[in-house]
Amino acid sequence: MKDIIYVGHSHKVIASFPDKAKQHVLALLDGIRWGVMPLPTEFKYVSTVGKGVYELRVKLNTQYRVFYVTKFQEGIYVLHAFVKKTQKTSKKDIDIGAKRYKDLIKYRGKD
Repeated sequence: MKDIIYVGHSHKVIASFPDKAKQHVLALLDGIRWGVMPLPTEFKYVSTVGKGVYELRVKLNTQYRVFYVTKFQEGIYVLHAFVKKTQKTSKKDIDIGAKRYKDLIKYRGKD
């Protein structure tokens, strides 16, 4: 089982989601830490953020997204969480995820 490691304010953002969305996101992250992959409709690879980065996709009345990376032995890094307001993910959210990914790689000293 891997630890879940929150980067930036991603934990606070997830905590601010409505209860149903928050519970769904946390259940998916808990499953991932035990090696259970989400359903194909609940995640996708987002190479625009970084190598090995995935996006959790929770759709209720609103769409909630979480960028995360699992390829590191010490844990699952949750890079960014946000409410998706348009059909296309905003450049701002991609840029935040990408910056946190780059900072993580720099901090770890390797890819």
